[in-house]
Amino acid sequence: METSVSTTALRTAPRSSPGTAALTRRTTLSLPPDYPLTEWKRLGKHLYLITDSSSWWLGDWLVFGQDAYPGRYRQAMEETRLDYKTLRNYAWIARRFPVAERHPEVSFQHHAEVASLEPEKRAMWLDRAAQEGWSRNTLRQHLRQAALAGPSEDVRGKQVRLHVSTTAERESLWADAAQRDGRELADWIVISLDRAAKLAGGQRERPRGGAQGHDEQGCTGPSA
Repeated sequence: METSVSTTALRTAPRSSPGTAALTRRTTLSLPPDYPLTEWKRLGKHLYLITDSSSWWLGDWLVFGQDAYPGRYRQAMEETRLDYKTLRNYAWIARRFPVAERHPEVSFQHHAEVASLEPEKRAMWLDRAAQEGWSRNTLRQHLRQAALAGPSEDVRGKQVRLHVSTTAERESLWADAAQRDGRELADWIVISLDRAAKLAGGQRERPRGGAQGHDEQGCTGPSA
């Protein structure tokens, strides 16, 4: 099967004379003893681009499978022999970033660091990382510093941390739902709990609006 790559950087693969060519196989990369330093550097950059791009490719591949073959994509993921959570993360990031919002000068991992932010903030941080030449870890440090420098309380009020014990099966079910919704699992859980709380609160308030005895007439209401 012929595969075409449109990325300019990937098209400009290192070229060596026949006597100094790098040989690639399924499990090895063989370089001759006299392989030139300039070619070795170019090859490293080329391999990095392939590795980084493959994360986007896998993410887009999974997103397509989720949308086109919702009943079969999980099996296809297992057939790749890659870690399920890793692939799920690739797909979530690919969904979070439309193609037009992906910054070509920083890595997939840079995008992962800012994926939970709003689009405007994501773009701002990616631009800064590209301009300053930040590594992924450096970007993470700046994000943490910005979070610490912010107000201790916002419109959501004081933040608390909750620990939830659950089964692997339920966690996988939630993760799949969050992925379909294009959200990180923690964000999806919070949003789902907010929706449930508002729904339950609205149902409890109905009797005050003149519907007293509504539950007593056979309708199912929230349990106490």
